[in-house]
Amino acid sequence: MKSISDLYWFFKGVKVYAFVGESGTGKSFRAKLLAQKYGIELIIDDGLLIRDDKILAGHSAKREQTFLAAVRVALFDDKSHRDAVARTLQSKPFRKVLILGTSEKMVSRIAARLQLPQPMKVIKIEDIASQEEIEKAIRSRRVEGKHVIPVPSIEVQRNYPQIFYDRVRVLFKRKQTPLGALNQSKVYEKSVVRPEFSKSGRVTISEAALSQMVLHCVREFDEQIRIKKLTIKTDAHGYRLVIVIDVPFGTQLTGTIHKMQQYIVENIERYTGILIEDVHIIIDKITRT
Repeated sequence: MKSISDLYWFFKGVKVYAFVGESGTGKSFRAKLLAQKYGIELIIDDGLLIRDDKILAGHSAKREQTFLAAVRVALFDDKSHRDAVARTLQSKPFRKVLILGTSEKMVSRIAARLQLPQPMKVIKIEDIASQEEIEKAIRSRRVEGKHVIPVPSIEVQRNYPQIFYDRVRVLFKRKQTPLGALNQSKVYEKSVVRPEFSKSGRVTISEAALSQMVLHCVREFDEQIRIKKLTIKTDAHGYRLVIVIDVPFGTQLTGTIHKMQQYIVENIERYTGILIEDVHIIIDKITRT
């Protein structure tokens, strides 16, 4: 069943595209070219709403002092931030919007928080960039701490002069028409920045700290539920949790387990900024009090 928000965008004919790739693989660098290819008017990237060469709303995650703060901005965790961007989206005429994220789940969450439809097409960085190009972008991010904002340098210098580093221009050549004439090429300018958080490296959360958070969440949710085993797995997109529990007799299993999954995900993501890809809960035993 479609929500009121979904129906609103459906009747306006709005489509959402997702551009997905690991952090530092060159998504922001290629966002404008991708938007040109699909005729996309708006780009949502790292907390910013961008149209052509202008920042329409939001503020950049790249201005934050810490990595976790940057993640929260990119996910529109702050209500005033996401409400301001959502209002701007509703006030502007457009048909297509491109959302950048490190995973499909991240893009899905951004779309939901901005009251946009879920993506109708997912484009992966591997679909449009070679492995060599991706590795070069990753080296630049890790070694030099360089990030890209897909707007001209004058716009970034006006809004974020403290993190501006350099600019780069990219020539986009259009394909030949059936008659053999070459359409006019276009030059896109992008800004290279060096956020404060990139100078100290990426923040990670230890398994011990994450385990304590999970134990605390389960205890807060229902102190009668006992965790027998907790396994934490991590990949490029986020964390996956496998929790083995004992539950008291009389527990409504389906509803309770689903609510507990949501409780764990929402609280850990809210307070840490990390993405929880999956919480798999296994009931080992039903106990009597």
